[in-house]
Order: sequence, then structure tokens, then C-alpha cells
Amino acid sequence: MGSVNNMKNKTLVRHTLTHIFIITLGLFMIYPVVWMIVSSFKPNNLIFSDPSLIPKTLTFENYFIGWKGYAGTSFATFFTNSLLMCLAAVVGNLISCSMAAYAFARLKFTGKRFWFTIMMITLMLPGHVTLVPRYVLFNTFGWVGSYLPIVVPKFLATDAFFVFLLVQFIRGLPKEVEEAAIVDGCSKVGVFLRIILPLATPALVTTALFTFLWTWDDFFNHLLYLTKPDIFTVSRALRTFVGDAGAVSNWGSALAMATLSIVPAFILFFSLQRYFVQGITTTGIKG
Repeated sequence: MGSVNNMKNKTLVRHTLTHIFIITLGLFMIYPVVWMIVSSFKPNNLIFSDPSLIPKTLTFENYFIGWKGYAGTSFATFFTNSLLMCLAAVVGNLISCSMAAYAFARLKFTGKRFWFTIMMITLMLPGHVTLVPRYVLFNTFGWVGSYLPIVVPKFLATDAFFVFLLVQFIRGLPKEVEEAAIVDGCSKVGVFLRIILPLATPALVTTALFTFLWTWDDFFNHLLYLTKPDIFTVSRALRTFVGDAGAVSNWGSALAMATLSIVPAFILFFSLQRYFVQGITTTGIKG
């Protein structure tokens, strides 16, 4: 009996220490975000002179000044641009990646394994390797200065990670349902639209969520291709607070707009968290 109690006590201590470590690590990770939010309500002269998380003086002036934007374009326009571009990217990835994944997971065609291997190899290829060829290609098309270099590739299943994610999920779905539908006269397109897509909802939501977050947070491609203030996205517009000398011109406004920029991501993530967790876990355990 005593040995059982000792085992329980050791388990309790181990779990307690584990939780304390995780909570401590979480606090370290969330501190910069909390500091940014709190500092966005401080006057500029107190942001760095008063590092505490309890501001001595509260002001909303940073939000009013920052919202005016850049070159006569307000942040309302930047937010609208980001939302529309992210929506187009999500639609493109859902359509193209789901179709490509269904082909790799269920259809039979010549060179299937070869093309799937090529797709997997692209996962190991850093994006910066193809930076110059992509820019030259898009510049030749006359797309630089628009959203086309960012949105159009989404409709061509260029994100191999999402194709692989959906392939693994679809392979775990029971084939009997599809075979029964085909016996009843359903075509391959009908099977894809009426059976595969509804069953793959968790993986599709995961794809949509990651696509939105990665497109919303992307800075390098937006800096490279978006050259006119009226088409700037939020991440590109935040760069306007940095002067020619590399110094931030108005820390308060920059932190205020950065705080607003994380709101859509938080709302989307927490509203779809259930599907996100289900999509990740089920994809991981199905072969």
C-alpha cells in the first residue's frame, strides 16, 4: 500500500513540475505580445522609459494617429486589402490542393509516384532559392505591383504542404463509401464533391486556417511585389513606420497598428480551434 502511495506522489510531483515548466515557458513566450499591447496605450516618451506592464498614463492617440495610415491611405484600406487577398488565397488553396490531393490519394494515372515524389521534394526546397526566377517571371507577365504574384500560385496547388496534409487525410477515409457511391452511379467528380470534401472538413479547415495566417503574416513577398500604397496589406503597411535610416518614426502608432493586426488571426484561430485540432490529430494517426 505504501509503495502505491509513493508512486502516486511521484506521479503527482512529476505532473506538477511539468505543468509549472509549461506555464513558465508560456509566460515567457506571451510576454512580448502583452508588452506590445500594453505599450500601444502608452505615450511615446514612456514606452521604453517605463517597461512595466501597468502603464502610468493611458492614451488612445497612438491608435488615432496610426489609423490615418500612409500617403493618404488609412489602415482601413490596408485591412480590407489584406482580408480580400487572404480570402482569395484560401479559396485558391482549398480548390487546387484538395483536387491534387484527391488525385494522388485515390486516382490511378501514369507517373503518379514520380510526381508525388517531385511534389515532396519541393517541400525541402527553400523559397528563397526560387525567389529570383519567380520575380523575373512575374515581372515579365507585368504582375509586379499587384496581388497576382501572391494569389495566382494558390490556384495552382503550389503549396505542397497542404497537398500532403490532405493526401494523408483522404487516404485514411474508408474506401467502401466511395465504392458504394460508384456502384450507385456516382462519377469520380461526384464522389469528390459529395463524399470526400464533406468527410475531409477538418483537414480543409486546417488548410484554410494555415493559408490565412501565413498569407496574413507574410511580409517578404508583400514587400517585394506590392509597390503602391493603395494596394498595401497590413504587414506591408507596418513597414511604413520605419524611416529611411532604419529607425521607427512613431513607436506608439506602430505598436498600436501591430496590435490591431493580430486581432483577425486571434478571432479566426479561436473560432476554428476545434476543427484545427481535429484535422491535425486525425491526419497524424491515419496512414
